[in-house]
Amino acid sequence: MARVFENVLVFDGTGSSPFPGEVRIEGNRIAAVAKGSHKISQEGAEVIDGQGATLMPGLCEPHAHITYPDMLKLRELGDTPPEEHVFVTMHNARKMLDAGFTSLYSAASSKPRTEVVVRNEINAGRIPGPRFRAASPEIVSTGGLGDERQLHMYHQGIELIADGADEVRRTVRMCIREGVDQIKINISGDNFVRLGQDGACTYTEEEVKAAADEANERGVWLSCHSRADKSVRMALKFGFRVLYHCEHSTDATLDLIEAAKDRIFLAPAIGANYRLAHHAQEWGITHDVADRMGVFKTIEQTAQTYNKLRKRGVRVLPGGDYGFIWNPIGTNARDFEYFVNLFGYTPAETLSAATMLGGQIMGMPDLGLIKEGFLADLLLVDGDPTADIKILQDQDNLLMIMKDGAYYKAPRPRRKAGKGSARTREMADA
Repeated sequence: MARVFENVLVFDGTGSSPFPGEVRIEGNRIAAVAKGSHKISQEGAEVIDGQGATLMPGLCEPHAHITYPDMLKLRELGDTPPEEHVFVTMHNARKMLDAGFTSLYSAASSKPRTEVVVRNEINAGRIPGPRFRAASPEIVSTGGLGDERQLHMYHQGIELIADGADEVRRTVRMCIREGVDQIKINISGDNFVRLGQDGACTYTEEEVKAAADEANERGVWLSCHSRADKSVRMALKFGFRVLYHCEHSTDATLDLIEAAKDRIFLAPAIGANYRLAHHAQEWGITHDVADRMGVFKTIEQTAQTYNKLRKRGVRVLPGGDYGFIWNPIGTNARDFEYFVNLFGYTPAETLSAATMLGGQIMGMPDLGLIKEGFLADLLLVDGDPTADIKILQDQDNLLMIMKDGAYYKAPRPRRKAGKGSARTREMADA
């Protein structure tokens, strides 16, 4: 099946300014891209008049937690039985696709096989969902981020507890056996949880090395929670591919990050903390509570660190840690606004990070750009998101969602239609 999009503003994902043009899709790939007055053959194709809307690559969430049930507390994850948790994850995958995210790179599952089975069902075409790289649960030490237990009460949260190099190694092997695409390990703590410790490491170098040796030997990617400066250094030393947070990095550590920028990706995941600080009062997180948790300090430190990283040309992607009640799954496009307002990226730079860099973090060199030969994961947007980054937060502005050359959401006319073809007027009257 061939399709031609005409009368569209093309944002190609590179960060360059959008241009008027046309795009032809054949099967699941982009067959041709034309700029300005150049025309593409419409022979044998369905022709879609975009009425001046923006055609852009599908979005990528680089820090996805689609096993999160829009919860208030982490322990809700342990309260959800495995069977029900599969359905939660399936529904969340669909919510992400509804929001224009055609790719997800997971930052941890809540149970060892939940994301794996949902990924497999998506890949088999039996349920709708984005392209999906499934992760292990968060591998944590006793007392580390995610350990919800106390001596008088056992409670499962997001974690697989592993202490000592041998236990860490065994846990990594088990997760790989079950089919994960990447291993997630929490090297540092986090002020968000009861024990705090966002500036401290909760694993030793020996333990981190054991995880890295197993994953690297078996060709499985490594991701980490690394707020503390020392944890970032460990991750770089042992070949981690994706580093989350990193806001306590010193200038010397930023030098190390910059030196490794061609092999690593970073995602600050600012949205969870920003929403917690400013939009969680109805759930008891007042300004004073958030301040005592160190949330405002974390936001300030993250902004300072990522303004520096932006100038160093490091691959930083927007998104992360959605799935709490104050930042529910499907609202992930809010992070684009935070990237612009807090970190100093332009809208075009932000969208390039969410598309072109999204293809790279997914390990798919033919994804994330509107370019001949690339996979046809596309959005048709009512308006120009490079002029107003917030329009992607409204799903009604997504006039079309295409994944792998097939419509997930078939094209609709613009709400404030521009100059349209006769075909478009017929669609509006239907």
